[in-house]
Amino acid sequence: MDFKGYVETHKERIYSRISEYLKVKDPIQHYRSVREYSDRKGGYRRPGMIMLTGQMFGAEPKDLILPAAVMQVSEDWILIHDDIEDNSELRRGKPALQKMYGIEIAINSGDALHIIMWRMLKDYLIEVGLEKGSKIFDKFYDILEFTVEGQFLDNNFIHNTRDLSKGTEEIYYRIVKSKTCYYSLYGPMQIGAMIAGKGIGTLEALKNVGEPAGIAFQITDDILDMTADEKVFGKQRYGDLYEGKLTLIMLHTYGAATVNEKEAIDKIYAKDREKKTAKDIDFLVKTINKYDGLGYAVDIAERYGEEAKKAIEDYKNELPDNEYREIMLSAIEEMYKRKK
Repeated sequence: MDFKGYVETHKERIYSRISEYLKVKDPIQHYRSVREYSDRKGGYRRPGMIMLTGQMFGAEPKDLILPAAVMQVSEDWILIHDDIEDNSELRRGKPALQKMYGIEIAINSGDALHIIMWRMLKDYLIEVGLEKGSKIFDKFYDILEFTVEGQFLDNNFIHNTRDLSKGTEEIYYRIVKSKTCYYSLYGPMQIGAMIAGKGIGTLEALKNVGEPAGIAFQITDDILDMTADEKVFGKQRYGDLYEGKLTLIMLHTYGAATVNEKEAIDKIYAKDREKKTAKDIDFLVKTINKYDGLGYAVDIAERYGEEAKKAIEDYKNELPDNEYREIMLSAIEEMYKRKK
């Protein structure tokens, strides 16, 4: 079984647990908007990593379902706010929430989901007891705090810096390590291990596996933004270019560009998203292709993916040699070979 197949075996059970907290009541329109993203169901990679790592270390699925559901709800409310901040058009193949209900309702819906997430986590704390529950609570808090720090750096570049000459790979990797590596990979892995009763040595090993896997995941996401079919990817093509995001693709391209090309890129990146034209985006795409920005990113993503797979072997004394470890290997490979 690969990771995608593993996630599918648990997805409906996790979704059912989420739905217990998302009852539609008066005002009906409010609760419909609150559960809109949850009902669309994402890829469930993050809750899947909690389940997989927990089972790898001997935890029972029933003990992992609620924390996995909390993880998915955190993704759903973060994406509502993220789509507003980025003025995104699509999410999971459908209009972004603010495009359906307006910014004010979308913000409120994200806030409501955020509140529900902490209620779910409180219920878990009561279920398992204060000693264990508080450790999981603190881990969730730490993950989310680091994530919003990365979101600040991302938004600050997009909305304030707007200048690739001031962008660096150091800033890019700092954003990725907070928004993607910790939140999407090794944080969920650590939660699963903690539920199974594992200590600091195991948690550190999982960080050393999950960090390069997270970098590979994010670089691949940047690549798919330019190459994937919108219907498959579930987001607008060239969304990162319209937003003016800092990516390895653009950093490489900008570094190789001529003075005149740099000036043209600077003018485009200085524009707000809605003021960028199709001609602007076409110029960026052609310049990226000229300097093989995508090829550069693919090579880096593969390097980090292989580094993560090697880390699993390096830490084999900390990671049990069982069927779940093999699924984890497939999960890491999927991080940089995925199509959506």
